[in-house]
Amino acid sequence: MAALAGKRRIPPREDRTEAATNRMDQTTHQTGKDYERIARNINPGGWAVDSERPISTLLGSCVSVCLFDPALRLGGMNHFLLPTSSSAGTDIDVILNGDYSMEVLVNALLNRGSQKHRLVAKAFGGGTIVSSIRMDIGERNSAFAHEWLEREGIPLVASDFNGPWSRKVVFVPSSGEAFCRRIPTTQANAAEVARAELEYERALAAQKKAVEKKIELF
Repeated sequence: MAALAGKRRIPPREDRTEAATNRMDQTTHQTGKDYERIARNINPGGWAVDSERPISTLLGSCVSVCLFDPALRLGGMNHFLLPTSSSAGTDIDVILNGDYSMEVLVNALLNRGSQKHRLVAKAFGGGTIVSSIRMDIGERNSAFAHEWLEREGIPLVASDFNGPWSRKVVFVPSSGEAFCRRIPTTQANAAEVARAELEYERALAAQKKAVEKKIELF
């Protein structure tokens, strides 16, 4: 994977969590709920790789990509957000966060013995839950996921993107199954998801400014 020169990348947080599209309908709902009970959750900016314990996350405009190596029965999930124009310095900064989040996840799997040519992907999110504030960020996140996976030659075998929903996603890394439950938008849950994503975005912007200030002082 090509690195972008001249920019320091802000690594996503690793929640030491392990963690597609079988939508949680009447047939699969109970199974998904069973996995959700034992899953460890990752937050915006998080990622996890494991061979046993499920991974879960709650998505609004963010996107999660689940990668699975069927030969090793090993998988991982991330949770990323492209910065909005108000918090990004350049177009490269906009791409950098999602690009690096994907590279970290792939490299973590490779470090556990995976082979890139065996990986398959399932991806979710990119909803528009606070349309007046974050009108196109979800669509940009999902488009980025599509483009990145295509560029890296990783098949996207299932996805559930966009629309006026937040989503609960549970990924089972031992089997590659993922369960996605669409959550109708209410004022309460929209506020909860938007707050978490905005805090994540502010943290990224603050880290970027700290790095730039350190470089200026040097």
